Amino acid sequence: MITTDEAIAALRALGDPARAADMAAYHKTARPFLGVGVPQIDALARQWRAGCTLDERVTLAAGLWESNIHEARVAAAKLLTQARIRPDDGAVWVLIAGWAEGFDSWALADHASAAGSRRLVADPSRLDHVERWTRHENMWTRRAALVMSLPWARLPHPKPAELAVRRRVLGWCAAYADDREWFIQKAVGWWLRDLSRHDPQAVRAWLGAHGERLKPFARREAARRLPGGE
Repeated sequence: MITTDEAIAALRALGDPARAADMAAYHKTARPFLGVGVPQIDALARQWRAGCTLDERVTLAAGLWESNIHEARVAAAKLLTQARIRPDDGAVWVLIAGWAEGFDSWALADHASAAGSRRLVADPSRLDHVERWTRHENMWTRRAALVMSLPWARLPHPKPAELAVRRRVLGWCAAYADDREWFIQKAVGWWLRDLSRHDPQAVRAWLGAHGERLKPFARREAARRLPGGE
């Protein structure tokens, strides 16, 4: 198993100080940046994943996230982004859900949410935990509830249980409609836009009931793929 220190050293070896400075200015978060691109991080994470047991991966991911280095946190999420995990005993989900309480930027939140969405699809009962995030004081945590549940917006032929989840998340979207945070509004528009490809009637109905409460840009985003527009 590769240790956390060894993994961070491998990331540092790929770093680019000029790129790190640009990334820090762009992301505007108070953490170290190494200047490593996501494809490079992904390649390293694949190597580490292949050489670790599941328990070792969880340990490594926890250590990388705890380092607070941007690229190490991306690598932590990449280590856990997997559709099928055997056994899916909850350890991966508990770690990701713990991260979600402290999200502070869209990039890291989205990488971790990609891993979290797989665990939700594997066990939809975990949505009960996610629903609590819709009332969380942290805007990024509230947003993660929608980003992690995006797979249900993208199902072309949902089964009855999947339709029930879809209706549930549309209820979250309705609760978010009055939230003035730009990233929340964007997430609502994103969820509805993706749903419109498979269920335009549901999106039209939602917009008819709640659309006027959205900011104009979010309403336009939600309707962007509807036949004939809004």
